[in-house]
Amino acid sequence: MNLRYLLPSVQKPLLIFTPLQDTHIQAAVKCSKKLQIHLRIRSGGHDYEGASYATEIDKPFIILDFAKLQNISVDIEDETAWVEAGATVGELYYRIAEKSNVHGFPAGLYTSVGIGGHITGGAYGAMVRKFGLAADNAIDARIIDVNGRILDRKSMGEDLFWAIRGGAGGSFGVIVAWKLKLVRVPPIVTYFMIKKTMGDDDVKVFDRWQHECDKFDDNLIVKATMRAIKAKHEGERKVRIEYQGLYLGGASKVVGIMRRKFPELGFSRNDCHEMTWIESVMYMGGYPNGTSIDVLLEGKPNFRYYFKAKSDFVRKPIPETAIREIWKRLKEGKGNVLFTPFGGMMNRISESVIPFPNRNGTMYMIQYVASWNDGLKSEVMHMKWVRNLYNFMKPYVSNNPRTAYVNYRDFDLGINDKKYFK
Repeated sequence: MNLRYLLPSVQKPLLIFTPLQDTHIQAAVKCSKKLQIHLRIRSGGHDYEGASYATEIDKPFIILDFAKLQNISVDIEDETAWVEAGATVGELYYRIAEKSNVHGFPAGLYTSVGIGGHITGGAYGAMVRKFGLAADNAIDARIIDVNGRILDRKSMGEDLFWAIRGGAGGSFGVIVAWKLKLVRVPPIVTYFMIKKTMGDDDVKVFDRWQHECDKFDDNLIVKATMRAIKAKHEGERKVRIEYQGLYLGGASKVVGIMRRKFPELGFSRNDCHEMTWIESVMYMGGYPNGTSIDVLLEGKPNFRYYFKAKSDFVRKPIPETAIREIWKRLKEGKGNVLFTPFGGMMNRISESVIPFPNRNGTMYMIQYVASWNDGLKSEVMHMKWVRNLYNFMKPYVSNNPRTAYVNYRDFDLGINDKKYFK
């Protein structure tokens, strides 16, 4: 996914081993331990710093690739699913929708992420305000430990089961499969996307969003994104601001909520698109209108480029001067800044239940992304841009410590920095 880690200068594995069953994983773990060969575990290959398929350690390594471990068993009567670690988020969504139009699962927006590593970092998505994290809804697991033993929740014990649900991928063993608790969704949900070229008035609109985003009805999430775009004239760059929303219910109710809580957006019934939950997965994941849900079975990302990303959590509204500075910096660089609201169920789950501590009082999460297409040619410029923006935001985000999201791994912070876990 991140082409930075496919450059010729990046150290390559001795081999890529693709197990077909649990005993193959056990053999790989024991063999790598005996031969002292470093082991990388790849369920989806989406680690932001390439830690699932590359290394910055000057030692030989192999990749344990779960591409063939994709079995999904959905039990609608029990409202659970066993999902092998190599299955993608999109495949899980598809298999649930095959059996029920009133069940779903609260995992990520990007459907090509491998479910194995995704949940080990917590995993949030479009239903985070209603149902919490994917890891909050994981009820059992199969894991292979350093000695090659296969453990489930009972045999691994509650301490280890606690740690693997948010304590970072590759830390405690090899996740083979997760047992997940499905959630109920209505037969009709409402999606909307409002896009504007950012102007002075939009600073105040965004300011209103940040004061309300974590306080909406739990059934509603409204994400905001500021995105650098090319203007008509060469060399000029503008910023588009997008408000993307999902409401677990019909359009008439969400119109009432938005008019009461966020009138500055100018929201109307014409902005609403009613659909099934599985159809909303396609829209929230950025697929073009009309794309068949069958694409979810391909497990391929719908974008690949060179990028560097960083993250923050916000506990009080940032001032308008900071909003204007983000806008200004986006006009000067090629990047996106994404704002994902929390609140709702996230406020009602203790920060110690699993190793994901950014709960009650966190208004929203920020992700800063610099991306480019010309490899090493402009890498220094883009890396500098995102790092400078991150440094600028220090006074306005969580502190003591400044926190970050472990699934957006950032080697600038160290390998497993306390910033991920407070």
